[in-house]
Order: sequence, then structure tokens, then C-alpha cells
Amino acid sequence: ELDQVGFSYADEPEEQVLRDISLHLQPGKVLGLLGRTGSGKSTLARLLLRLYDPTAGELRIGGRRPTDVPLPLYRRQVAIVTQDVQLFQASVRDNLTFFNPLIDDEEIMAVLAELGLTDWLDTLPAGLASELSAGGGGLSAGQAQLLALARVFLLDPGLVILDEASSRLDPATEQLLERAIDKLLQNRTAILVAHR
Repeated sequence: ELDQVGFSYADEPEEQVLRDISLHLQPGKVLGLLGRTGSGKSTLARLLLRLYDPTAGELRIGGRRPTDVPLPLYRRQVAIVTQDVQLFQASVRDNLTFFNPLIDDEEIMAVLAELGLTDWLDTLPAGLASELSAGGGGLSAGQAQLLALARVFLLDPGLVILDEASSRLDPATEQLLERAIDKLLQNRTAILVAHR
């Protein structure tokens, strides 16, 4: 829930990026945000992730202000997938379990199967142990996006934010990604950000 939320960057406090934004999103529902570049959609997503705090108004998730919850705990409840996926120089397994290293291979494989990614995993030389380069070099944009979705699926957050998550994909991969997103969003609160 946002109640008259406003935001301006510290170096330009007089320039409000967001002004008097109010909305209430019911648990388990999906909200779409569509607007021009620079209209504040991604800033709103960053506020929800607590990368920034509002400069005016109040933000509440589940009736609680994010600032009342320890940041590591809060960030396990909110996840984002952007068009620029962050993958690390580590194994596929380590990239998928980055936020929860206690997840076992059986759970990873179940999620990959549910998302239709086992065929792709089978093409990698060492499966889950295959090393990725920083930034996902060697993967297509679609493969990186699908890995990011699988990581969010394994995190199992209450709120998912998809910020242009399918903007740079070929049609076949976009179809696979859309199917994965549909599964990810079942019974989950989500915000979909689009710039088109």
C-alpha cells in the first residue's frame, strides 16, 4: 500500500520523481504499471525493494512499514527481475541459490522442471555445476532471464516485481518466459512494469 508517496533524489530535492502516489494492492493480485521512460515506474520498484526510502508519504507491505523490518528479512519477501539480469561468476547452482544457500538440488530441479528449463540445463557441460561468467556471459538474454525467474521462484517471496523482464527476447524465448511468469505469479502479489 502506498499512501501519498513522494520521492526525490538527494542531489535534486526540489525535483520530485514521484508525487502523491497512492494505491492499494490486494494480496495475490497483479498490478501493471505502464508509462513513458522517466515517469517513475522503476523508481517505485526500487522503493518497494528498499533501495530507496520515500521522501514523503508512507509505504506499507502487509500492513507494516518496510523500515520496521530488518532489511535482510525484508529483502527475502520482495524480489525483482529486470531486463538487465544480475548473474555472478559462479555455478548455475550458486546463482540460483544466492539468496538461500540451503536449497538442495532436488528443489532446484523441481523448479527448473516446472519452468520448462531442464532441457536447457541438459545442454550445459556440467549441469548445475556449470560455471557462468560474470553478468551471464555465454548465456542468451532469454536464458539469463529464465535463470533469474528460477532464482525468484526458489526465493518464494510474497511480492514479485517484473521490471521490463521480457523486453529483449526472441519470440520463442518470450513464450517460454511468459509461461514461467504465469507459474511464478500464481497466488502471488506482483507488479509488472512496462515501458511500451
